[in-house]
Amino acid sequence: MTRAAVLGAGSWGTTFAKVLADAGCEVVLHARRPELAKAITHECENRDYLPGIRLPSTMRATCDPAEALLDASVVVLAVPSQSLRENLGEWAPLLPPDAILLSLMKGIELGTTKRMSEVIREVTGAGPERVAALSGPNLAREIAEEQPSATVIACSDTDRAEQLQAACHTPYFRPYTNPDVVGCELGGAVKNVIALAAGIAEGLGFGDNTRASLITRGLAETARLGLALGAEMTTFAGLAGLGDLVATCSSPLSRNRTFGEKLGRGMTLEEVQRSTRQTAEGVKSCRSVLDLARAHDVYMPITEAVVAVCHEGQSPAAMVRSMMMREAKPE
Repeated sequence: MTRAAVLGAGSWGTTFAKVLADAGCEVVLHARRPELAKAITHECENRDYLPGIRLPSTMRATCDPAEALLDASVVVLAVPSQSLRENLGEWAPLLPPDAILLSLMKGIELGTTKRMSEVIREVTGAGPERVAALSGPNLAREIAEEQPSATVIACSDTDRAEQLQAACHTPYFRPYTNPDVVGCELGGAVKNVIALAAGIAEGLGFGDNTRASLITRGLAETARLGLALGAEMTTFAGLAGLGDLVATCSSPLSRNRTFGEKLGRGMTLEEVQRSTRQTAEGVKSCRSVLDLARAHDVYMPITEAVVAVCHEGQSPAAMVRSMMMREAKPE
């Protein structure tokens, strides 16, 4: 039996812990707050992030990271991307030396412009063969409700990718493997930025044509960045690319789309942040994605527009005008 530690008891971390338990793993979920850990273990519910979802009695939670990590062969990291380095610095001495490290995070680190797998390797010293990333159209609530979903596990080591695949394969959750870690991580990070734009458009009252245009052109700029960084073009046509982008731009369950919609309706960034308890990764990552693009001379106009609205004071209406009046060019 695979022993898995899931570090992060938000909606996605808790959901993935449920998936692992349903697949037959022994799972310990780490929650920072003792009262939350106790409730998950004894009440089989995370009322803060997944109210109404019955969690398997075979999984338990703890507020002690050492207890969670003891003898784990798989360590799942499910914290906000911008806090990964700080958290991992605390946990690194406790990590079992041969454990596979799986990232559920979808972001680019501010300042360094590093992908999450790069941060993990830098902080822990783990080789690339031990670090994997999971990405796809994975809205936590739907998976927790056991609606059929698929995902991608990206790892440079085929055997470890297949080990992870077996550890989380259930009748409602179907994982595929892919060696393109760069492409899968970039697809997951940039789609949050595009989803903010799609949400802003929704908040402004625009319809399906606008959303489809943003999805299509957003995929194009994601692929441009990916190719510049060595990713495979086919990755962006798959679950970690187009699949994740469509789900995140279209669903009201998407944190980033919902955040953007509130901006489009006239709320300020600070007002939206105060109104939600969950992290919309694209709000911070949009700046690091743009920095990464500029460092590699990649043009990303939707990302530029989202940065302008979120961090430079541009109004959503002005954003639309500036995007639509750019110089016309071939597709």
